[in-house]
Amino acid sequence: MLIKIYPENPNPREIKKITQIIEDGGVVIYPTDTIYGIGCDISQPKAVARLAKIQGLDMDKAFFSFIFNDLSQISEYTKPMSNPAFKLLKRNVPGAFTFIFEANNNIPKLFKTRRKTVGIRVPDNNIIRSIVAELGRPLLSSSVHDVEDDVTEYITDPELIHERYGNVVDAVIDGGYGDNQPSTVIDCTTDDFEVIREGKGEINW
Repeated sequence: MLIKIYPENPNPREIKKITQIIEDGGVVIYPTDTIYGIGCDISQPKAVARLAKIQGLDMDKAFFSFIFNDLSQISEYTKPMSNPAFKLLKRNVPGAFTFIFEANNNIPKLFKTRRKTVGIRVPDNNIIRSIVAELGRPLLSSSVHDVEDDVTEYITDPELIHERYGNVVDAVIDGGYGDNQPSTVIDCTTDDFEVIREGKGEINW
């Protein structure tokens, strides 16, 4: 299912349709402010396992991020962050960044034994943020990429993404062409913030 949604003014009816698919345990592909993402409800183990299988990921080694609509819910899933860390987020979100924080005990059980950190994303994209706002909780997310090549043509073209993934996911959102640069990743587990991957986002320190 390929669903066209315009990022400037997302249709609420289409947003609700996608959100219902996610709540029903579906896996969807959506635009962000970087490359297209693939995600599901963090609270549904079967959906998470299906996402990992689609991506060819080992759950013991895979790194996922959580997409939030804004900063209001982040503290529910991370250990208390310092004032410098909070200020860093406020200066840079929404934006093309993934911030790594220590996870707290509210992280779904599926992740507790595997990772003690969580990647935080607040993309500068109205479509995915509207979906997360409608869902009322963060979305588990991974980047759409070829197993053998991090940057391929179908990352940017939603129609080609649909050709590649349409038979294994429940919906692909056509939000226009995506970027071919991933997010910039910043380790915020201490106040000695460290850029561990240079990507599209230019950090405002």
